[in-house]
Amino acid sequence: MLIYTKQSVPMLSVQPKGKQKGCAGCNRKIKDRYLLKALDKYWHEDCLKCACCDCRLGEVGSTLYTKANLILCRRDYLRLFGTTGNCAACSKLIPAFEMVMRARDNVYHLDCFACQLCNQSWQTQSQVSSGTVLPRL
Repeated sequence: MLIYTKQSVPMLSVQPKGKQKGCAGCNRKIKDRYLLKALDKYWHEDCLKCACCDCRLGEVGSTLYTKANLILCRRDYLRLFGTTGNCAACSKLIPAFEMVMRARDNVYHLDCFACQLCNQSWQTQSQVSSGTVLPRL
């Protein structure tokens, strides 16, 4: 059974001297000025990293994602496990990590989001005039 959790990663002051915590990542005592608490464990700032991209999770935000025994940043969680949808214009699959345009309840690839009247893409349209850009239907 795969379980998804979204965890908060608060940055905390180090506990009083003599009561140093052990790091869940490297198992060494945390002597740094700051430490992270995530998944009910304590971590060095350098040890709490995304399993995919190796980014330091304390630097990229205040949340982390866990699934299938992986600790992930938001971007990699969405890339690996995020839900996908279909573009309202072309009906092709839109991966969870891809940038999209939204209009009301519809979602579009960036390239598919275009003016209904002239069929120009939103990027071209915004350069030509400041007119209203509508999604292609």
